[in-house]
Parts: sequence; structure tokens; C-alpha cells
Amino acid sequence: MGDSGASFGASLRVRFTENLDGFSRVPVSGDADLRHAAVAVTIIPGDDGEPAFVLTRRAARLSTHKGQWALPGGRVEPGETAEQAALRELEEEVGLSLATSAILGVLDDYETRSGYNITPVVVWCGEDGTLAPDPSEVAEVYRVALAELEHPEVPRLRTIAESDRLVISLPLIGHDIHAPTAAVLYQFREVAVHGRATRVAHFEQPVFAWR
Repeated sequence: MGDSGASFGASLRVRFTENLDGFSRVPVSGDADLRHAAVAVTIIPGDDGEPAFVLTRRAARLSTHKGQWALPGGRVEPGETAEQAALRELEEEVGLSLATSAILGVLDDYETRSGYNITPVVVWCGEDGTLAPDPSEVAEVYRVALAELEHPEVPRLRTIAESDRLVISLPLIGHDIHAPTAAVLYQFREVAVHGRATRVAHFEQPVFAWR
């Protein structure tokens, strides 16, 4: 699968785990005004058997960020850890029920313009991962090849008048995927796939995602 590494299997899981273990994540400092959320970067066999990750398009009926591209995830409930929340949301949104042993590691927190502190949790799904999206939350679900993260245009960076920070997006499955999802996936590529301690908190979201 090109620069992304080996085929889906135990050796890839070991490599990702080792890279994540060697990464010193940066949490967002405690801000009572931020709502805590978690997302799952889920490694799963693609339709061709090669490594992929799960990407969803949020349902149009949702009250916030409807129709946007996202990783499975949601708010961390009282008494939950970010890891527990990511696994719960993964099951609720796309029907994947995974044990805590599936967790490979955690990336940097990402603070959104809409008032969330997102903790990305990297998880490993076995060979028999069947996706069963909940239509009340998920309009579409995709297995996106990890190889797409190696495209020469990943990431795309641009300036906007409303911020002095660069807006990040990723061209995936024929769409521009914006931050926070773009920032999380780019850091996943850098850290888990390539073992590079790349930070992404400074990347901006498009203005439409600020609400």
C-alpha cells in the first residue's frame, strides 16, 4: 500500500502501537468552558483487504454539524474516560463493538471553534468488522484506504481573512475533509504510520465549522 506500510495484519498493529507508545501527547489544559468529546480513528480492513479507516458523514437531521464529514465520536459522559467514550460512540454510530484491548493509543487533544476539546483514540478492528451505521446519526459510512493519506496533496493548507492560522483539509474519497477531522487524520498519519511527532493544534477550521 505504498508509503503507508504493510498490509492489514499483526505487524501493522505492532508498528502503530509502538509509534503511539513513543509519542508524548499534548492534552488541552483544563478549560471548564470546553465540552469534552472523543473520536475513534478506527483501523479496519478496506473493501480490498488493505488497511483503511472509518469515516462517516453526519446525518442531515442532527442539530449541530449536520452533513459534515467526521470520525465516529461524541461527548464524553460523566464518569467516562475518553477511551470509553470513543468505543461507546463507535458502537452506537457504526455498530462496531470493540474491547478496550483494541485501543492502540491516543493522539493530541484538539480544541474546536465550536467549544469542544476532542480527544482522538486510535483503535484496531479485526478482520470481521461489519459496519452497521445508525441512520439517525450517520448518513454515510466509508472504509477509506490509509493509502489515501499519502496523496501528494495531503495536507492542503490555505489562508482565510478571519484567522492568522492556516486552514487544513485533506482530499479524500472525492471530497475536501476539513478540521477537526482533517487535523486528527493528518496527525494519525504522521504519528502512528510514520513515527513523526507532528503537532496539529495550530491548524484552523473553516469558518462554517465555527458554530
